[in-house]
Amino acid sequence: MATDKITITAISSISPLGENLEDAWESYGNDYHYLTQENFDGKSTWIGRLNESTMESIEKLGQSNSKYKNLDNSVLYALLVSRNAIKSAGWDKTYEGENNFGINIGSSRGATGLFENFHKDYLKKGRTSSLTSPTTTLGNISSWVAHDLGTIGPEFSHSITCSTALHALLNGFAWLMSGMADRFLVGGSEAPLTSFTIAQMKALKIYSNKIAGDGHSYPCRAMDLDKKENTMVLGEGASMACLEKGVSKNSLAVIKGIGYATETLNHNVSISSDAKCFQKSMEMALKGIPKADVDIIVMHAPGTIKGDQSENNAIKKVFGEKIPFLTTNKWKTGHTFGASGMLSIELAVLMLQYQKTISVPYIENGKDPKDINSILVNAVGFGGNAVSILLSKV
Repeated sequence: MATDKITITAISSISPLGENLEDAWESYGNDYHYLTQENFDGKSTWIGRLNESTMESIEKLGQSNSKYKNLDNSVLYALLVSRNAIKSAGWDKTYEGENNFGINIGSSRGATGLFENFHKDYLKKGRTSSLTSPTTTLGNISSWVAHDLGTIGPEFSHSITCSTALHALLNGFAWLMSGMADRFLVGGSEAPLTSFTIAQMKALKIYSNKIAGDGHSYPCRAMDLDKKENTMVLGEGASMACLEKGVSKNSLAVIKGIGYATETLNHNVSISSDAKCFQKSMEMALKGIPKADVDIIVMHAPGTIKGDQSENNAIKKVFGEKIPFLTTNKWKTGHTFGASGMLSIELAVLMLQYQKTISVPYIENGKDPKDINSILVNAVGFGGNAVSILLSKV
């Protein structure tokens, strides 16, 4: 076994695309989006909701243990996906001694559904439940996953807004490179489809106001640089990856480069017009690697005018005239905040495995690469904190 590389040996998710990699890949194979409309505060609103089958699995999990029935969906999503990930990686055989592993699972919003319900109850009664604090702390996610999987850790939870999951990958990568761990479970979980959270996004005037149509009309126009209005749609989901030292028969992709950067902001939610943070993170991830080796970039592309354009400008600054094939998945799933970066990693891994590009149907994506060997994945969050991860075939 080669020991000079860090590889992804399993990846698992739940999203509007489905409950496993096979579902996700099948969903990526068509030109339909998986966004639906629901009523929030009296207004029909586009969202990316988990499907009925996935929610049945979540409900079954919540009822399987008396301690789990009081947990927020952000925790239950993480529990289900983490179980699937370690099973796929073969980490579920034993949880003692050398088979222990670290955990870093983040979330932009955390237990927002529970927190809002507890606060409403407090406003009515002037008091709150004894479970309020322990079930709404952000550390709740990784702690319960560690408890459920039987590992002693170390475990971390954090929030770095929409780049949270890729920051988790950075941290797991660093632990493995340091020699302090041999295996790390990393990812993000988000259950933000509440009236208050959606109201916050609408207050920023970035949410989609598209009128419902047939399956070929796209309420989120991520990567469409000609759009005249913001089209971000909020989605829910979770995605986890198993990281290990070395290349093994389970390895799905090699983490070939990592990059990160934060830029000084002039506004709380916007980045510079040419996304200097992305320029720096991409350059760092590509250090010592010819830019021509990058076949595809999975963009963050939230569906906002400024967000999509600034990232595109940054890519042009870094790659010049030879732009790789560009794609994103937010037009299908919505923006899943802290989980979005790992869902993008999943898309990259699938394209590497199946040697097929996934296009955005309403734009010109560029020429398909003959072979897919390296894919760059971007994520950025409020606060101008960007992460770029370069993946390559095993």
